[in-house]
Amino acid sequence: MTIRQTALFAALALVISSAHAQNPAPAPPTPPSAPAATPDEAGPQTDTGPQIIKKKTTQPEPPPPAPDREKVKNPNGETYSMRVDVPLVSLDVNVILDKTHQFGPVLRAAKFLLLEDGVEQEVQSVRMTQTPITAVMLLEFAANNYNLIYDMRNAAIGFFRSIRANDYVAVITYDLKTHILTDFTNNPEIVANSLRSLTIPMFSDTNMFDALYETLDRTSRIEGRKYVILIGSGRDTFSKLTWDKMMKKIEATPNITIFTIATGGFMQEMSTGGGIRGMNVLQAQNQLQTIARMTGGMYFDPIFQGALPDIFNQINDSIRNEYVLTYKPTNMKNDGTYRKVKVLLVDNEGKPLKMQDEKQKPLKYSVIARDGYYAKLPVE
Repeated sequence: MTIRQTALFAALALVISSAHAQNPAPAPPTPPSAPAATPDEAGPQTDTGPQIIKKKTTQPEPPPPAPDREKVKNPNGETYSMRVDVPLVSLDVNVILDKTHQFGPVLRAAKFLLLEDGVEQEVQSVRMTQTPITAVMLLEFAANNYNLIYDMRNAAIGFFRSIRANDYVAVITYDLKTHILTDFTNNPEIVANSLRSLTIPMFSDTNMFDALYETLDRTSRIEGRKYVILIGSGRDTFSKLTWDKMMKKIEATPNITIFTIATGGFMQEMSTGGGIRGMNVLQAQNQLQTIARMTGGMYFDPIFQGALPDIFNQINDSIRNEYVLTYKPTNMKNDGTYRKVKVLLVDNEGKPLKMQDEKQKPLKYSVIARDGYYAKLPVE
């Protein structure tokens, strides 16, 4: 390179350096600074408008951390849950015909008028159910005729087969005296053993009046409705009590219904003779009918043993059925107070319901239900 060219390159470099010094590169744009918040504008913003929260002048020290809580396990590793019950009242109601003490006809929810503390309640459901019973099997077991003993045992076994869970049954026999084979129990095996023990009778007397009187005296100490299944010939030979005294006892015993089953029906059917024996049998049967009718029970005189299942089906239908009403009370306070309840039967117009038999004769009936209940407490 010549001296002249070197001088030319030096001049060009000087010109370029001067131009950069006069026009520096533009700096990158800086973001716009947010306006400073005033004390009144500080705080979160919401869709419903500003929520003003004043700033504190001093910042308090943060609280110390809470100590770790001891973990407690359920005993035996069991799992517990909390349940909230919606107030619902179930009411057991029985509709009994006054004359026969039989269960009333099937009724719909609209036929029941339910009042709680005088306020009408809406009945949500009505269903029929069968309840346990408390009954005494009163059996004639005397050494007078094998046919009578045979009929009694078959009838007693038939009733035993109709016993259900939670039924309480006692077994009592009578001849010259009254014998308690088993007190009230819901164990069917105990009842079965007492019936198996009926093998050899000791006396030929049949003191039915005394036996029934003593049975009613014992059952009167038990609360609730009781039933007596009297199985025997109906004859009385040597009782200390008279017929009138026994009937007065029946009248004075509350909540008792007696069903009577006569024995010796086939023997009587095959007998062609009348006379004194025939009159005694008819008198005995009339006594059984009167006892049953007076207490609202039923009398049966089966000729063949095949009729026994139908007999006990009728008895079960009469004594086991009841209505269960459910409703939500309008007073939903859990204050532990006593609420009075009353149940009535009404027709479509809200008037007292009238019942008639097949001959269009009016039937009187009773509505049996508890008179109230206690509301739950808040802690329950």
